[in-house]
Amino acid sequence: MADLAYNLARNVLDKLGSFAYKDLAYTIAGNVLDKLGSLAYQEVSLAWGMKQDLDKLKLITLALQDVLLDAETKQENNPQLKNWLNHLKDVFHDAVDVLDEFECELLRRQVVKKYASFGRKVCRFFSWSNPLVYRFSVVHQVKEIRQQFDEIAKNMEKFHLIKTQLNMDQNPPMHDNREMMTHSFVNPLDVIGRDREKEEILDMILMNDHKIENQILVVSVIGMGGLGKTTLIKSVYNDDAIKEKFDLTIWVCVSLDFNVTRLVKDIIMSATDNKAEISNLTNLDQLQRSLSQTLKDKKFLLVLDDVWNEDPLKWHELAELLSVGSEKSKIIVTTRNSKVASIMGGIRPYELEGLPEKDSLSLFFKYAFRGEEDASKCPELKRIGEEIVEKCSGVPLALKTLGSLLRLKTEAHEWKNVRDSKIWELEQEEGHILPALQLSYNAMSPSLRQCFAYCSTFEEDSLMWNFELISIWMALGILPSPKNKKHLEDIGDSCFVELCNRSFFQLDPHEDYFVMWQEFRVHDLIHNLACSITQNESSIVNSNDDREISDTVRYLRVVINENNLKKLSKLKKLKSVHIEDTGDEKDEVVQLFLSTCISTFKHLRVFDLSGLSFEVLPNSVGTMKHLRYLNLGGNRNMKRLPDSICKLQSLQTLILSRCVELEEIPKDIGNLVSLRTLTFTTKQSFLAEGGIGCLKSLRLLVIGGCKNLRSLPHDLINCNTLRSLIIGGCDQLNLASEFINKDVQLSLHAFLIYGLPETTELPQWLQQAAKTLQKLHIGSCPKLSRLPEWLPKLTSLEKLVIRNCPELLSLPDGMEGLTSLTHLEIEDCDALQEACKPEVGSDWHKIAHVPNRIIGEAD
Repeated sequence: MADLAYNLARNVLDKLGSFAYKDLAYTIAGNVLDKLGSLAYQEVSLAWGMKQDLDKLKLITLALQDVLLDAETKQENNPQLKNWLNHLKDVFHDAVDVLDEFECELLRRQVVKKYASFGRKVCRFFSWSNPLVYRFSVVHQVKEIRQQFDEIAKNMEKFHLIKTQLNMDQNPPMHDNREMMTHSFVNPLDVIGRDREKEEILDMILMNDHKIENQILVVSVIGMGGLGKTTLIKSVYNDDAIKEKFDLTIWVCVSLDFNVTRLVKDIIMSATDNKAEISNLTNLDQLQRSLSQTLKDKKFLLVLDDVWNEDPLKWHELAELLSVGSEKSKIIVTTRNSKVASIMGGIRPYELEGLPEKDSLSLFFKYAFRGEEDASKCPELKRIGEEIVEKCSGVPLALKTLGSLLRLKTEAHEWKNVRDSKIWELEQEEGHILPALQLSYNAMSPSLRQCFAYCSTFEEDSLMWNFELISIWMALGILPSPKNKKHLEDIGDSCFVELCNRSFFQLDPHEDYFVMWQEFRVHDLIHNLACSITQNESSIVNSNDDREISDTVRYLRVVINENNLKKLSKLKKLKSVHIEDTGDEKDEVVQLFLSTCISTFKHLRVFDLSGLSFEVLPNSVGTMKHLRYLNLGGNRNMKRLPDSICKLQSLQTLILSRCVELEEIPKDIGNLVSLRTLTFTTKQSFLAEGGIGCLKSLRLLVIGGCKNLRSLPHDLINCNTLRSLIIGGCDQLNLASEFINKDVQLSLHAFLIYGLPETTELPQWLQQAAKTLQKLHIGSCPKLSRLPEWLPKLTSLEKLVIRNCPELLSLPDGMEGLTSLTHLEIEDCDALQEACKPEVGSDWHKIAHVPNRIIGEAD
């Protein structure tokens, strides 16, 4: 696969767009095959007499997938092939939509079977206007899809494509870009605003004179592409204190190919003068002997710049060869991936951040003018430049790129064009910001790229919860298929962590009660990259946007107004829509907007109405049978939900949190047989039996801000799939009076309560999760006077957090038996903190075995 980061860099926009297409075409072909192999396909295809058509569709899809990678590589120089691929992608999407009908039918049958005693009523509730006509329609659509695939397959022959395969869980093949290799020289004048960071890293290098676990000490510097990691470490490397401290200083650029033989050769050549002799050696044994002679008992500083390797065996092989040097030697690693840093070990990684505003301005003006003095001679350009600098968020490579671009431009309108444009619209040279960021994107697996690309629908620099994003990924079907009994939520969490590790997401450091969730944001430049990737399939339409929305758009964020309403009618391919409201539109306009979306977007998977305030959700929402994600969170006017919402048997996520006027949760919510995540706020005092307790797929339940709620439904304990339960801000709820059924075993992994002023004890039924509960978080329960004696039976408990529970005096006996407990926090609980004081507290012996403790302040 061509290295898109640097080949044809001047045509970045087209190249990035086509690269995203490559990922999508191959991934969606896999989605089609997954659905053809599903239980729904097997059951319904036989019942509806379509097995032959669907079997043929599967064979054709396999044949097309075999040649996709070759077609994607060749399309750039062949317009006909590019059009063929575009058509194929559209038909793949259509095939997924049609095949989803089978899953809808299977889910409908589940509901009918569940309520067999009054089956006619349920059949009428879920049936379409005429089941026979509906079935005929689906059969006809399948035949039409198969015929389109037949035609596509015939046309494929003229392109002479070669069969190739790609493991979707693996990264694509990458080429070691030797042209991008770094060197150790740096002009001190090029290092702006990193004095503090330099001193801190120097201290880490000069002050630590010991090995860690029999390895030479490693200092990792991590951060996104373009932050200036290499420049900073060059400054450290060339410091006089380093020269005095070490016998040898060695600089090696690792890049994408962590080839131990090559690295040993580069290390020797950097440390010695016999480059010609070493360059001819290819045998690792010979190189090892030469390396040993070079490093034996010498105190060296080795810089491994731009490391991407995630294979611990390769690192251990190199580390073993380096161990011949003095134990006071040091290694500095620069990487964009915290996972790489963890593999290489050492002390805590140094996370590099953007430059402060003052230094950002200095760096930008250095490249755009000759410095701030010359900038002051052009006050208008300087003012515009300050606005451009703000967009760069302290990323040195962006500041240099844009400054260099503007150096020879003297007209204000030219600077304004740069200020108002997206950075990906600028002509890019090798080594500039977009190719640098794209290299990080390039190194990801295709499925991970799809997950990242969806970030183009975010608002710039806005905070978002990771569980919401993972739910959207699930709804769109872009996560890798589960293996080894893993759940989709776990796979989504792994993808989220991976994107954090690669510096694509920035975690918000703010502490919150929701310790199982994380808030994050996407750096503006990273957001720009995502937008460049999905340029034809994603669109953000603001209030005063006069642009038409392309009919190729599948992911849309749009502001409600009459002008934008007119643009929606032709959008037949939408899979997700996030709707925003300025607050200025009348309720009738909002209602018309919602009704138009529901009637137009027939295959919508994600419908995000969070933050809107309308009184009525149209009853027609029940026709959105493909909907997987519905977010109504934050609606402060909606009093009721239509009963038809319970027809959405494909719905996986329903968010009703902060709906403070919602009078009740629909009684038939148990019909949502696919629902995995439910968060809600309601004015109810009691939740009906036979509702939430009947949700057999539910994994996350959040009950928050229910001021009148007095008890939970007794059948909630029947939700044996529930993994996380969060209850908070319920002023009248006392969990001490809750039910227990010793015959039921729960599978809870996390239980979090906060803001429950009437709760005096933990619920008895929690001990039914003794074998599975891993996180227990208790906060702001001022009447909670004791913890249950059965708490030490929670043998899987790993994290216990207790905050602001002033009546708690002690921990139950037997806590020392919780050998899985690795993290304990007790804060704002004066009496309990006194009992847990190290060495002298009466409860100290119960928690002394816990390795990570925060008792008031870290002890």
